[in-house]
Amino acid sequence: MKKIDIITIFPKMFLGPFSESIIKRAREKNLVEINIHDLRKWAKDKRGTVDDRPYGGGVGMVLMIEPIFKALKELNPKFQIPKIKDQKSKTILLDPRGKVWNQEMAKKYSKLDHLILICGHYEGVDERVKKFVDEEISIGDYILTGGEIPAMAIVDSLVRLIPGVIEKPEAVRNESFSNFKFQISNFKSLLEYPQYTRPENFQGLKVPKILLSGDQKKIEKWRAEQALKTTKKLRPDLLKI
Repeated sequence: MKKIDIITIFPKMFLGPFSESIIKRAREKNLVEINIHDLRKWAKDKRGTVDDRPYGGGVGMVLMIEPIFKALKELNPKFQIPKIKDQKSKTILLDPRGKVWNQEMAKKYSKLDHLILICGHYEGVDERVKKFVDEEISIGDYILTGGEIPAMAIVDSLVRLIPGVIEKPEAVRNESFSNFKFQISNFKSLLEYPQYTRPENFQGLKVPKILLSGDQKKIEKWRAEQALKTTKKLRPDLLKI
């Protein structure tokens, strides 16, 4: 079973997303264990103070180093300073200055045994916390109120790649940002081809005839061509080799 620990100051935000759909089924099958931890548990005072004003002045508050240190020490038995690299366990800090998350990273992290996510908030975390993490991750070039939503997105993107979570493995192979088995180009990744379902004709809007032909080789070739066409139109940056 994979294990994911999430450190946050707003644990209730995670109640819905991890209790529905594919992630819910993955948890019920014991394919993944997801634990949400309130950072205030590791605060020194009864008020649960985990943030303070930044040295040097400025607007906003900064998450303190000590509660995060204590949390990591309790959640990861191998935690120590200086940090030792572990191929089966990683700690991520959700930070807008981090590397932008993508499908290749989701594949890599889905193979880990243990993942710890630290949700930044307010004006961020004490810079020294970065000595305790393996990687800083962002989900895009924009600012959110905290790392909770990015944590949800990351967990969703990697849990679905864990073997057994999706019943049909091909469902996660032939999709956007993946290497299509029938790909006709040398590009690393393409957006997914168009999908259609019943009825064949809806108020004059018809399903392409090729998809009704039953010729699987021609269908796969058409899908590859459409994937390339869609990528050129919507995400030409993906075609840069």
